[in-house]
Amino acid sequence: MNRDGIKIRNATLADLNRIVEFNIALAWESERKALQREVVTKGVEAALRDPRKCLFFVAEIGGAVVGQTMVTFEWSDWENGFLWWIQSVFVDAAYRRRGVFRALHEHVRDLAIQDQDVRGLRLYVHATNAKAIETYRRLGMPKTEYFICGEELSRDTAGDSARG
Repeated sequence: MNRDGIKIRNATLADLNRIVEFNIALAWESERKALQREVVTKGVEAALRDPRKCLFFVAEIGGAVVGQTMVTFEWSDWENGFLWWIQSVFVDAAYRRRGVFRALHEHVRDLAIQDQDVRGLRLYVHATNAKAIETYRRLGMPKTEYFICGEELSRDTAGDSARG
């Protein structure tokens, strides 16, 4: 537990519903994107059951989960190591500006430093999310020279990902 009474721990299946709530709120708040609860629930559950997909961490104050972040892994052949991508960052509005994300970020950073195969931390943020961009800058993660480009593939996202 840190000096502000914030406890960071690995998320478990018991956190599934809270993480789903946070992810749905995050998408709406940051991008005005409405996510399908069933799809998000399946995605979070799959992640919590298989740490090779990603790692979820939650922040607790007084036993209540008040924030979260997720880390995914990218192999860098240029650096012969992993880049950890910080994603799904969300702090309950009632607990913002109280060091919750700072505690989550420090936890992830400490784990990355301890792992000799990790070469760096990355994250992406919606271009219009000025508050988040400033928060990340203050934590030592300024904008880089890279832009994210992407292509969405049309899929039945409610379906079972185990299909071949």
